[in-house]
Amino acid sequence: MDVKVGPHWYRNSNGIVEIDGLPQIEMQLRKTGGTPVRVNFAIFDKVGKMHAKIEANSLVINEQGAYQLERLENGIILSNRGDKKRVLAINVTGTDQVEIPEGEFYTLKGHLLKITPHEWSVEKTTKQSGETDMKGQPVAVGSQ
Repeated sequence: MDVKVGPHWYRNSNGIVEIDGLPQIEMQLRKTGGTPVRVNFAIFDKVGKMHAKIEANSLVINEQGAYQLERLENGIILSNRGDKKRVLAINVTGTDQVEIPEGEFYTLKGHLLKITPHEWSVEKTTKQSGETDMKGQPVAVGSQ
């Protein structure tokens, strides 16, 4: 699966996104029925406590009802219910291609990951446009 995080393409990945060296997003493309991508994702705070969890496109943990999940024709959007800020957006853009155009959330290690159409950044690592061949391995964000 090709995954675009912000402006950077990660080609030939296995659909898992590791952030700070730990898996945090898992995606599987679906051929039929419903949203074309199946997503598992965990949200943490800055001390590493889990606040929300998506399993198979459903919010299974949602501390204090703080998050809202929208299933779209081509993907999902997770937003903060209070300020409507997007936590994570995932879209299927083509055959075997998924895009994460925007998002802002904490990693398990308590680092803030920001994804925009222009760059992604976590801790002291920033990546802009480009392409990386993952050779069947997870997408590696912030673990260089």
